Amino acid sequence: MSRSRCGAPVEFPTLVGYWLDELDEARAGEVEEHLLGCDECTATAQSLADLSAGIRSLVDRGAVQAVVTDSFVKRIAKRGLRLREYTVPPGGSVNCTFAPDDDVLVTRLEAPLDGIGHVDLLVSDASGREQHRFRDVPFDAAAREIVLTSRSPDIRALPASTLLMRLIAVEGESERILGDYTFHHRPWEGR
Repeated sequence: MSRSRCGAPVEFPTLVGYWLDELDEARAGEVEEHLLGCDECTATAQSLADLSAGIRSLVDRGAVQAVVTDSFVKRIAKRGLRLREYTVPPGGSVNCTFAPDDDVLVTRLEAPLDGIGHVDLLVSDASGREQHRFRDVPFDAAAREIVLTSRSPDIRALPASTLLMRLIAVEGESERILGDYTFHHRPWEGR
């Protein structure tokens, strides 16, 4: 059996919107009708579904460290995952831990994001030595925050320690600090 090439494939962002149920009713109906008659686009949609299932499995196991959206956090909470969340303002610090029954650690870094085009997130140890740099992270300027999930096994294995994060606005060749954030981690001791 050979597949015929689609003459007008559904654009990938539209398929993602369809999969996430973010399209208006009329557009969702058009996409659904197209998928019913198009093997190529249906195969692409199935690949998206498979990818989504794989990502969901990683999130459920706490294996994902990534900058995410607030809607992503709401979706995983709705699925019943137990979240431990910390919100930190620029220049702020927080004492934090991660309980054995927590599934996902969510960190919200508040920042003035209006008019900013690109943001990098730097993660450093207590001495300021950079451990990781997330480049051009996604954000919603109106939300005024960057949202990060951390790998649960890594957090559970951490000894008492201090972690530093910095948000940087990247404007061409120059960088400007949007905020510094300090996390004083302590292993779970039960409560």
